[in-house]
Amino acid sequence: MKLVRYGEKGAEKPALMDASGTLRDLSAHVDDINGAALSDATLAKLRALDPADLPIVEGRLRIGACVGNIGKFLCIGLNYSDHAAEAGMPIPAHPILFFKANSAIVGAYDDVMMPRGSVATDWEVELGVVIGREAKYVSEADALDYVAGYCVVNDVSERDYQTKLTGQWTKGKSCDTFGPTGPYLVTRDEVPDPQNLAMSLDLNGTRMQTGNTGTMIFTVAQIIEHLSSLMTLYPGDVITTGTPPGVGMGMKPNPVYLKVGDVMELSIEGLGLQRQVVGQDA
Repeated sequence: MKLVRYGEKGAEKPALMDASGTLRDLSAHVDDINGAALSDATLAKLRALDPADLPIVEGRLRIGACVGNIGKFLCIGLNYSDHAAEAGMPIPAHPILFFKANSAIVGAYDDVMMPRGSVATDWEVELGVVIGREAKYVSEADALDYVAGYCVVNDVSERDYQTKLTGQWTKGKSCDTFGPTGPYLVTRDEVPDPQNLAMSLDLNGTRMQTGNTGTMIFTVAQIIEHLSSLMTLYPGDVITTGTPPGVGMGMKPNPVYLKVGDVMELSIEGLGLQRQVVGQDA
């Protein structure tokens, strides 16, 4: 099942995408695609609906982030062995964790706006994991049972802010619009193996990133086990799990960074396509 949120930012409505790609409104059944709607019981009720009985969403409408009222936006860094190699950094012994501010979250087709003074804004296609039920001290063996579904995330990063401003990576990860999420949430029953998904990112039509979630250092299940030993994960929390090689920072001999007018197109197998045009904050 593919769950979508559509409409103006802050006023999105819930929908599902039927087999033909048509959006069907779910407003009569759930208030939003958020933590409250992501339990196994609620998802089962939505799955039992006949899409043909749901109203068609008419017109060309904005697609919002696929999860509303995200609680925590947790990010794992250097989680692909080949990306760690291009960054010249050692394989971490434990998942590297940072947070992305919720104010960075936008829809999959919204513009990405570089902040004032940015000279090193970069791209990162990532697998997003959406938690569906409260998770604390979860074992690796049981971890995927706590997942509601998966989505595409672009972990946009300002590398100078990330590495040269005193403090943590969060500074370079949390600028407004730096968290495109979606276009839809694919429920876990349609993703039998999150560790075997092809992923890519094109910049202005040129392939920059090609990878597969199979090269993750820490699997989705291992990440959930680790994080749930540190803090309680709640329905609607999002974990973005790292990026494969091909980011601008890693280009040799000279890094390549985003500029106004650039177009990013991201995809993960079975999870849809994102497309963002790069702009500049005034």
